[in-house]
Amino acid sequence: MARIEFKNIEKRFDDVVVIPGMDLVINDGEFVALLGPSGCGKSTSLFMLAGIYLPSGGDLLFDEHRVNEVEARDRNVGIVFQSYALYPHMTVRDNIRFPLRFKKVPDAEAKRRVREAAELVQVAELMNRRPSQLSGGQQQRVALARALVKDPQLLLLDEPLSNLDATLRLTMRTEIKALQERLGVTTILVTHDQLEATTMADRIICMREGEIEQIGSPDDLYLRPETLFVAGFIGSPPINILHGQVDSEKLRVGEAVAPLVGVGNGPFSIGLRPEHLEFGDSGVPARVIQTEPMGREILYVAESPLGLIRVLESGSQVNHRIGEETRIAFDPSNTLLFEEATGRRLDGAHFHLNTTARAA
Repeated sequence: MARIEFKNIEKRFDDVVVIPGMDLVINDGEFVALLGPSGCGKSTSLFMLAGIYLPSGGDLLFDEHRVNEVEARDRNVGIVFQSYALYPHMTVRDNIRFPLRFKKVPDAEAKRRVREAAELVQVAELMNRRPSQLSGGQQQRVALARALVKDPQLLLLDEPLSNLDATLRLTMRTEIKALQERLGVTTILVTHDQLEATTMADRIICMREGEIEQIGSPDDLYLRPETLFVAGFIGSPPINILHGQVDSEKLRVGEAVAPLVGVGNGPFSIGLRPEHLEFGDSGVPARVIQTEPMGREILYVAESPLGLIRVLESGSQVNHRIGEETRIAFDPSNTLLFEEATGRRLDGAHFHLNTTARAA
C-alpha cells in the first residue's frame, strides 16, 4: 500500500492552468473521494497519479519517493475507468491477466492471481466470455478484477459506477467499500456524485476550479461546510440558500428582519437544510406552491417572507396541499451563515428569526 503526497502540484495544458498548486496527503490504506463538478480538476489529479499526465510543477510522492517521471506501467497502480476499457477481442480471463504481461509473472502464479481476482469480484464463472457478452455490472467487475490482479499499492476509481443503473450502483457501492476495507489498499475515487463520495469514502476532498475547497469526513462537509460552494454542492435535496443584507446589526432577508451582531455590514447568505425545517403553528408564514412525493419522503416548496423554501418531510403521505397557508419553523442552531464577499462560513454564527418583524 502507499502513502500519497501532492506537494505544490501544478498542471497546465499550454496556457490553461487546470491545477494551480495542490497540497494534499492521502494516508496509507485510506479511501478518499475527489468530489466536484465537471472541470474542477479531479480527473486530472487522478491521471497524474496514474502516470497518464505528467505534473507541470511540484512533486508527486509515493511513500516519500518522487514519481513525477516514473512510467505508468512501473507505478504499480490499478485503475478502473468510467468506460471500463476492456479489450473486446479478449476473454474475461485474458482481460484480467493483461496487466501481468508487463510484470513478467510466471505462468502458474499468473493463473492463480487471475483466478483469485475473479473470485474476489464474483466473475469466476464468466472467464470464457467476451465483454460483448457481459452486462454493464459484469464488465465493471471484470475491470475491477483487472485493476486488482497486480496487487496494486494504489487503486484509482474514475467514475466507476456512472454507467450502471440505480439499483446496481447501490450494490456496487457496498461491495467496493467492503472490498477496499478487506484488502486495505489505498484507494482514490473520482466522482461528481455526492452520494457515492459520502457513502464510500473515509474522507472527501471537495474541489472547485482546480483547488481544494474543503477536506473532511462526509459529516464535516454536510454539517459544517466551510464555504457556500460546499454547502450548495453537498446535500440532496439541496440546501436552501437565502440572501440577505446586514445593516446596523440587523439582517434583512426578503421581508423579514433578524438581529445579527458583530459581523459588520454587507451581503450575507443563510443556509437551511430542507430536513431541518418543519411545518407547524409557529415560525415563518408560508404558502405551499409545490409538492414532490419522493417515496419515503415528501419535498414541499413554499413561498415565504424569506423567499422560496424547500421543506423535506419523512413519510409517503402528502400532508400539505398546494395553496395551503402554514408556517415553517427551524432551530437556529441548524442554520449556517456565510459572508457572500468571501463565501466563507461564519463559525458559531446562526440565524435567529423574529417572526413578527418585517422589513421597513
